[in-house]
Amino acid sequence: MPVEVSDVPEAKRYEARVDGESKVAGVADYIRTAELVAFVHTEVEAEYEGRGVGSALVRRALDEARTANLRVLATCPFFAGWISRHPEYQDLLYQSRSNVSD
Repeated sequence: MPVEVSDVPEAKRYEARVDGESKVAGVADYIRTAELVAFVHTEVEAEYEGRGVGSALVRRALDEARTANLRVLATCPFFAGWISRHPEYQDLLYQSRSNVSD
């Protein structure tokens, strides 16, 4: 079951399709700036859950963030959990550079 993931910038999301179907199996919504991409919501249609759609969305989105030299803010719990289980992507995570002291 091949999962194809594409960026749809006009919708500010990645879309996943399975087996060449036209139906969208899952989406990952984002907000992008010049330096950062925040992944805010991921949703996989019930009939596609457990088939690797969510993982394919995350992997493609993070690979493209790395290529574009963007930091990642994973406000979406699915993205945050996936990254925590894949240490090879943890270097992408946004780290605040502020030196705020109390």
